[in-house]
This record gives sequence, C-alpha cells and structure tokens, in this order.
Amino acid sequence: MNKIIINYLLINFLKTFGLFILVFYCFGMILNLFEEIEFFKNLNVNIFTPLMLTSIFIPSMIIKFLPFIIFLSSMWFMLKIRNNRDLLTLKVFGYSNLKIFLILASVSFLLGWLILIIANPITSTMSKYYEETKSNYSRDIDHLVTFNKNGLWIKENLNSKQRIISAAKPSGFDLIDVKIFHLDNNSNLIEKIIASKANIKDTSWELNEVVILKPSQGILKKETLSEYRIDSIYTYEKINNLFKNFDTMSFLDLLFNYNFLLDNGYNKNFLNQSLHSMLSLPFFLFLMTALAASLTLNTLKKSDNFRFIVIGLIITVLIFYFKDLSLALGQTDRIPLILAVWAPVIALSFFTFIGVLQINEK
Repeated sequence: MNKIIINYLLINFLKTFGLFILVFYCFGMILNLFEEIEFFKNLNVNIFTPLMLTSIFIPSMIIKFLPFIIFLSSMWFMLKIRNNRDLLTLKVFGYSNLKIFLILASVSFLLGWLILIIANPITSTMSKYYEETKSNYSRDIDHLVTFNKNGLWIKENLNSKQRIISAAKPSGFDLIDVKIFHLDNNSNLIEKIIASKANIKDTSWELNEVVILKPSQGILKKETLSEYRIDSIYTYEKINNLFKNFDTMSFLDLLFNYNFLLDNGYNKNFLNQSLHSMLSLPFFLFLMTALAASLTLNTLKKSDNFRFIVIGLIITVLIFYFKDLSLALGQTDRIPLILAVWAPVIALSFFTFIGVLQINEK
C-alpha cells in the first residue's frame, strides 16, 4: 500500500509540474516571438527563423524561473488533493502533513540536481547557438567585441579611420600583449601599435612598453615609448558586461573548468556568482515546495484555488525582488557576493521551518 501511495504522490506531482512547465513554455513562446519578429522584420528571413530561435531560448528562461514554477505547481497539486479529499485519505493511511511534504520536497530537491546535471548543459548549448545566430544577423557591426581561443578582439569605427584591437588575454583591468591596427576607410594601414599591456579601467587606455610602427614610402618607421594613451568607447566594465550571460555557461563547465576559465580571463566574481546561483537551485526548489506546503496543508477544508494562486503570485514577486536586491548588494560590494547569492535561501529557510512545524501539528 505504501508503494501505491508514494507512486500516486510522485506521478501526480510530476504531472502537475510538467503541466506548469508546458504553460510557462507556451506563454514564453508567445511573448518572445513578438520580440524576435520585431528584430527580424527588416531582414530577409522566413518565419521559421524567429520561431526556431524562440523555441531554443525559452528553456533557459524556464530554468531561471524554476523556483517559482515549482512553487506554483506544488501549491496547485496540494490544493487539488486537499479539495478532492485525497489528503484526508492519505491521513487515514498514516501519512502526516510532514511526511507528504518530505516526499514532495525531496522530489523537488532531486529534480534540481537532475536539471543542473542533465538539462542545464543542453540549455546552455542552445543559448550559445541563440546568441551566435542573433549576432550573425545583427545590423550594428560598427563596433564588435568577441572573445575566442585566439584572445580578445575589438573593432571600433572612428571618425576617419577604423581600429582593430587584439589581446592575448585580459588580466584584471589590463589587457595583455596588445596589438592595435589603425586603418583608413580603404583598409590601408595607418599605424600599428604594439604594447605589453593596456590598462582599460576607463575610456582613456594607458599602454605600457609601446612600439608604434607607421608606414612611410614603403618603409615602417619605428617609435618606442614607455607609455602611450588612446581613447576608446570601451572600458573594462563595458567589455566585462558583454560576456555576463549566465545562460551560455553550464553548471558542469563551471564545476570542472573553473580554474581554466579563470586563467583565460573570466571575472572571478562572475564565475562565483554563476556557480553558487546554480548550486543554490536544488535548495531553492526544496524550500519553495516547503513554502507551498506550509500555505496549503494547514487545513482539510475546501478552499478557492484562485485565491491561493493570487497569494502565490504575490509571494513569488516578493521573493524575486528580494533575490535581485540581494544580488545587487553583493555586486556593489555591500555584502560578500556568495552571501548575497545564498541570502534568499537562508532567509526562506527560516520562514519555511516555522511553517512546516505548524503544518506538522495539524
């Protein structure tokens, strides 16, 4: 009998969770499709392109909102078994509120790890393809920044010339082994600047150990300087923000290639925030299920599902803004960044602990 009851709880809970995933996917498809159509409206593409890009973008968005999806689906499932008297039947067979909660919350916790290990690498690959495809269709190519195995590459269009910058790798506020090419509008070389490093903390770049090569009558004239400055539209912060896309980096990449990514110039704070945000996901799912249980399992009386869903939506919005506020405090060094990531989980655990104790007494 115990096996039948547990199977009933698991199968129906997962069905409800899957239904909410489907609803969020369809809703996301509708909203994002308009944005993609707007982007491609003046380009020679068929409707399949924005539709395809939307379909591969939504899964990463769903993972981002997974704690709120699990909360709403848990509330819906628990309200359903309460209103159809299945909860009373479960109590007759010796299943207390605490036992039901532990079964469902454990499933949510396990789902979190499965999503990180199996689904997240797939969605991160899809996000990379989405970003690459969108960049290929982008019409604003006057200024480009890319980072690949050959290092960092930057293109700028200036008033009367073009500038192409390459660097072996970033290191803090510096670019290492910098080469700068200034070309005229016919792509003829005006000058080539070589520097051991360039400080790019602000728009006035400071270059060190500089060699400037200028063509004159078929000969490159060489000038050596200890320091040299150029003005650019790019700063360390602006370049760094261009690569702050959590969706394109998978949990397994961060876990096994952390030091490699760090050595290749990725910002340590960005990596730590990404890694700990992902690590907190299973715990967040567990606590959101606990919160749903504490709100719905405190009575056996039938109730209006709509009222509870409205309450649930209000709670998810509050938690969402609390997460954003906590991360903002961490990113501005008001509190340690790792603490900022885990603060919502810690705060939520106190509330859910009290709530679970209350439903255990019912």
